[in-house]
Amino acid sequence: MNERSEQGFNSATSATRPAPGRYDLGAKVAAFDRSVDGVIERMRGHRVPDTVFVTASRLGDWSLIWHLVGLTRAVVEGRRGLRRSLVFAGLLGAESLIVNQVLKRLFNRQRPTIAGDDRLRVRKPLTSSFPSGHASAAGFGGVVLTDQEGPRSAVLWVPMGATVAFSRVYVRIHHASDVVAGVAVGAALGTVGRGVSRRLLRTNVLR
Repeated sequence: MNERSEQGFNSATSATRPAPGRYDLGAKVAAFDRSVDGVIERMRGHRVPDTVFVTASRLGDWSLIWHLVGLTRAVVEGRRGLRRSLVFAGLLGAESLIVNQVLKRLFNRQRPTIAGDDRLRVRKPLTSSFPSGHASAAGFGGVVLTDQEGPRSAVLWVPMGATVAFSRVYVRIHHASDVVAGVAVGAALGTVGRGVSRRLLRTNVLR
């Protein structure tokens, strides 16, 4: 990792300001991020994508969207759904702790902006940028929920997670590479979490 040597690549409508984090990941990664941001910039400023991705970003705060999924399962499936949801919530908490308190502190990458694109109103983050916690939760949730609910349920979790993950680049809270890494980290942690979930659900825990 290098000391950050270049300014954020915000548009003229989003001023560069000091953001959480201190380091960058090198010129090649920065070039990739700028390229992706340039493509996405063509979408910004239009009502429908702005609304969709701002909403998705907000729903991803504190993994709210995934806890809502758990609550829905508890209501619809009864005690069986409650057990699965409690296990999932506990594992999601562990995933968040690893990403936000270990990996983000380790890489300490500076975010592209301090509070997102000036045209889009989202929560101001306090942690550093790499990897994306929203994207990690999406990858983790997709793996564990698909295992708990069956392969066919992936048609729900994958688009949901992809929308939340992409939204973080769209609102300029994360670099594209943060999101790519976040999904990969989340999926890897989800593979571990899947095994823990299976063991817990086979026991008398929470019966």
